Amino acid sequence: MKSTTNKQVLITGASSGIGEAFAHEFAKRGNAVILVARSEAKLIDLAAKLHNQYGVQAEAIVCDLSQPDAPARLYQQCTERGLHVDILVNNAGFATYGLFEQLSGARQHEEIRLNVLAVVDLTHLFLPDMLKRKSGIVINVASTAAFQPLPNMAVYGATKSFILSFTQALWEENRKRGVQFLALCPGSTETEFFNVVGANEASVGKRGTPAGVVQAAFRSLQANRVYVIPGFQNFVSSQLSRFFTRKQMLFLVGRMLRPRT
Repeated sequence: MKSTTNKQVLITGASSGIGEAFAHEFAKRGNAVILVARSEAKLIDLAAKLHNQYGVQAEAIVCDLSQPDAPARLYQQCTERGLHVDILVNNAGFATYGLFEQLSGARQHEEIRLNVLAVVDLTHLFLPDMLKRKSGIVINVASTAAFQPLPNMAVYGATKSFILSFTQALWEENRKRGVQFLALCPGSTETEFFNVVGANEASVGKRGTPAGVVQAAFRSLQANRVYVIPGFQNFVSSQLSRFFTRKQMLFLVGRMLRPRT
């Protein structure tokens, strides 16, 4: 495992939920944190709390990563501020819920740009610097949604499948070059995620806590795992596709996620 102390850590979607939990955990371990999200007030407040509580440098950068040029602008800001990123946590993302053709095409494009393109672009921008130093960590937050298609959340499930596959491939490409990759695949978690989705149907199973998800990530980094699914029930449910046909899985998941009204 690469060291997770005395590093500079960039966390997207840092203003709440899993991103905020990562910020606290990394700061507690003595790392400088670069907090990235759209909410300026929340970021500034969190940066002040982390600095006061842990005595670490905490930078707040307001950035909407769903915009096409946002990753490049974020990288430029880090360069201009003299911030070199040792650990990258690609956490920002959101979901849409409903029948594909009835959802806003623009909103689904935004979902793909944030969940997929921003992750690809940020990794592509920051990875070369890590490789030059022969040291780095990239944590990409996927989901249990990555393990099967999701009727009524078709685009979201597809984006998370992409992140899992992408991260696994880069784990192999870089495992002997000094950079560690991890795909973090939480199930339903107590965050603002479901407020954004706007449908309780999107929440399946008992919700975990952001802190628990983050602890699972750190344990998995220690073990140099390729991916981790926090929670036993989440792990079991993600493995069902091994025992059912694809059509059976679609029927099962479709019933779980269908509208309740």
